[in-house]
Amino acid sequence: MQADLLIRHAAQVVTPVGRRPLRGKALGSLQVIPDGAVAVREGRILAVGPTAEVEARLREVTEVLEARGQVVVPGFVDPHTHLVWAGDRAAEFERRLQGATYLEILQAGGGILATVRATREASVEQLRAETRSRMDRMLLHGTTTAEAKTGYGLAPEAEFRLLDVIHDLDATHPLDLVPTFLGAHAIPEEHRADPEAYVALLVEAMLPAVAARRYPVEGPWRAPWTDGRAAWFCDVFCERGAFDLDQTQRILEAARRLGFGLKVHADEFVPSLGATPLAVALGATSVDHLVSTPPEHLALLARSETVGVMLPGTSFGLGSGHYAPARRFLEAGGALAIATDLNPGTSWCESMPMMMALAARYLGLTPAEALAAATLNAACALGLGHEIGSVEIGKWADLVGIDAPDYRHLAYRYGVNLVHTVIKRGKIVVREGQAVYRGTDGARPGGDRP
Repeated sequence: MQADLLIRHAAQVVTPVGRRPLRGKALGSLQVIPDGAVAVREGRILAVGPTAEVEARLREVTEVLEARGQVVVPGFVDPHTHLVWAGDRAAEFERRLQGATYLEILQAGGGILATVRATREASVEQLRAETRSRMDRMLLHGTTTAEAKTGYGLAPEAEFRLLDVIHDLDATHPLDLVPTFLGAHAIPEEHRADPEAYVALLVEAMLPAVAARRYPVEGPWRAPWTDGRAAWFCDVFCERGAFDLDQTQRILEAARRLGFGLKVHADEFVPSLGATPLAVALGATSVDHLVSTPPEHLALLARSETVGVMLPGTSFGLGSGHYAPARRFLEAGGALAIATDLNPGTSWCESMPMMMALAARYLGLTPAEALAAATLNAACALGLGHEIGSVEIGKWADLVGIDAPDYRHLAYRYGVNLVHTVIKRGKIVVREGQAVYRGTDGARPGGDRP
């Protein structure tokens, strides 16, 4: 066999296995290969196993990467982010520290609506630059694929601008983006007196326009599965002060008729609104948050094919002691993924390893479960478990080298970045903790030029 790249003598190669999410107790089932190696050809994994065995099968190798003292794991997949926005909400963070709640701030016109105002006022160039900076930090922390929601435009042209930014950056940055339309993130200020008018706008105009919108599939870093669709998924924030259950159902049913996959923000603050059973009934790909999900709804989700995505960074960011019931969900046989919920209000964190550390401490996951939830199961929450999320022959070679002797350090340690190397579809894009990819204009991250 010929290989373009051989990563060899890793202290461990550690991966979940399969194309479907690991469920229940199986979430902690990992393949651990001491003195491991991975061979790559044309961007895909050619061989994986002990170094001696893999090298014996190769007759020619273009590049060799020594991974002694490192752990090689799949590239992290972040299945829930609000990636594109302008501005910050540091003042609101201070208000929450003084006792104001998230919902109080939202109902007073802050929260999401504050970011909508800043994002609408920002130029496309500003949005692109701020988003690229966040993507650079995600990549440096080992994320190789992420979902990217709109939702800070909340008007047709403003939402289209966010989709434009997502697709431009997906084509020109190594981090692959999976676009989600979240026009139903909040009721915009101009529709506060008549929320039903905004729901009608979503159903009758915005969703059909997004469904009809197409983007070029070319680009030096465009994901191989990109098919030109403006958005793969439609998401709705079903919550008091946002969209009620009836509105959520009408929006999701309209999206499903137009061919969108479905996602739902469910049970983040208020229990028993019914978004989780609705999502299961409609065949949603994932239901996200689940902090306040009633036990019977959680059990229903666990029996379904829908992935439950839990976001420990959000509870942490809110200073809440109330985290999603991950152990109960796993005991019921559920398929669990974790994500950052990267956003300016409650979880401005680009690090999936930090989410693993939080999941181990506050969701009760083992280090093995946290790794699988951040890789294979997270990929399945985006419908990509057959392409990425594990170190297996035939999958894309999205790999991360961790500067630690054991994979458990990912959950054990926090507040430092252990990522040494990131490989995206067989190309080294981070080396010795520094980004080395170049964009279409020859620029490195941060804007410096060769």
